[in-house]
Amino acid sequence: MDALGPYLPKKYSPLTPSGSGLQSVYLTHVPPGLADALISLIGSEATQARRSADSWASDVVPTDSPALEQARWEEDLALQIQADPRIAVTTMPQIILARRGQGKFRERVSRIEHACRITGVNRPEHLIASHCKPWRDCESNDERLDGENGLLLTPTVDHLFDRELLISPVVHRESLRRMGISPEERRNVGGFTEGQRRYLEFHREAVFLEARVKT
Repeated sequence: MDALGPYLPKKYSPLTPSGSGLQSVYLTHVPPGLADALISLIGSEATQARRSADSWASDVVPTDSPALEQARWEEDLALQIQADPRIAVTTMPQIILARRGQGKFRERVSRIEHACRITGVNRPEHLIASHCKPWRDCESNDERLDGENGLLLTPTVDHLFDRELLISPVVHRESLRRMGISPEERRNVGGFTEGQRRYLEFHREAVFLEARVKT
């Protein structure tokens, strides 16, 4: 702890000054200094992994500033949830897992949905539990864990969900065709429960990317 102690954050630290882990902290930010100290203690394998990651990251140019801001917003929300003493220790991990479409949220979505409504894929390992009303926009943790607030989608359709399907006027149609989705085809994806329709209405009004009118 002599090497790590000086770098421990004052809030949401993953370790106590004695080196013991804090079970109340489920997810936390690791400051750069603490990360460097940990890598140094682990040794050459961690150093090489860090170099490889830095090399890959240097080739990636962020192009979607709103998406980056949303990611930061979600990180802040996750930290606030972890620090909330009113949330039961057993419930907190499920709320965080729901952010990635896992845990009880996925289980509850799977009770209602059994396949991707666009592609028809029904193998669980190929499906993502995607929120209709995004995790960050939910007004309560009950909404974050509500199975009616989700659809099972294949990864490409999950990616398109916020961007192009209904289909949005701003869609790149050739990209859709390459993903096996015809922009001209109208298909019946089945009915929705009352709760699903409520969440999908929020998605349509607040998340779906409409064409912007240019003046």
